[in-house]
Amino acid sequence: MTATNDQRKIRYAVVGLGWFAQEAALPSFANAENSELVALVSDDPTKSEELSKKYGIKHTYSYDEYEDCLTSGEVDAVYIALPNHLHCDYSVRAANQAIHVLCEKPMATTEQECEAMIKAANDNNVKLMIAYRLHLEEANLQAVEIVRSKQIGEPRIFNSVFTQQVEEGNIRLRDVTGGGTLYDTGIYCINAARYLLQDEPIQVFAVAANKGEERFSEVEEMTSVILRFPNEQLATFTCSFGGANVSTYQIVGTQGDLRVESAYAWQGELKHYLTINGETQERTFEDHDQLAAEFIYFSDCILQDKNPEPSGTEGLIDVSIIQALYQSIETGQPVQLQTRDACGGKLRHQRPTSAQTIERPPAKDEPDLIHAAAPSNES
Repeated sequence: MTATNDQRKIRYAVVGLGWFAQEAALPSFANAENSELVALVSDDPTKSEELSKKYGIKHTYSYDEYEDCLTSGEVDAVYIALPNHLHCDYSVRAANQAIHVLCEKPMATTEQECEAMIKAANDNNVKLMIAYRLHLEEANLQAVEIVRSKQIGEPRIFNSVFTQQVEEGNIRLRDVTGGGTLYDTGIYCINAARYLLQDEPIQVFAVAANKGEERFSEVEEMTSVILRFPNEQLATFTCSFGGANVSTYQIVGTQGDLRVESAYAWQGELKHYLTINGETQERTFEDHDQLAAEFIYFSDCILQDKNPEPSGTEGLIDVSIIQALYQSIETGQPVQLQTRDACGGKLRHQRPTSAQTIERPPAKDEPDLIHAAAPSNES
């Protein structure tokens, strides 16, 4: 059941109540004026009971009752915050009940799953958006405009480091649930390189390193990547679960460079250091509620019948790149990419622009976590 323009609010069920859902998503509905949190889906009765009381939610469901949630008539859209390996199943089931889908990244763990999600959304005429929150965030969108306007000349090099200490036992360290550095943090670097260079890589190479700690028995400790783009531009990055918190990228052009600090953070200030012809300007971007921006944008797409920019195609391309990178790690060889449609042309999809910027004040209080822990004690 889809909301009409008269209702002005899209009713959401949040599916999965882990750390990020509790810390970032649930509090953000208070800042999302066209969105309403009406249902929770979790197999943890304590989470469901305490969070439903905290946010005044009447409807809670277990995973076995997911179909009941979808067919209840109470929900217009779902926000999928489950482990990566469950994204496809829960998204397809929602689409098949004509419920719109906002799914966390990575979209899924294989290209085939991504394609199944896109097909289900198309077949049932529902909106599918992948939760690339930085496509709505001012500092990253201004970086896009700086590069597009040639302020640093012709962009030639993208470089990034995204690292954190992930504690033993965290789901990001489990292979069966779709963990690993590339799916969790590397995807940010890949996506940033793509939206800043405004193109798709044609060749990739990666190496992984692991010094043998028990927590890295299932996934790599860190990965370094090279992406080659059609105009002979290069993007490199290193992502790690065993380093101090670093979140930065730099794009170097023929006349200058732009460095963005805390580039991928979901809260706190972000900073630009723009150097042109040897002179550096600094700019600070205030903390904003990035999750509220996502809900506002997606709800508006539903209400206005617009296609979301961070589409299923956007999610599919990143997953295809990640799969190619793991292939490169296994073989020790570069891997060629085919990011082309059936007619041999480039995949047609939108790119984020500054017109998408949505700013809402940050949530006032840090919520108390219930049966959930941040991936790092520095988070």
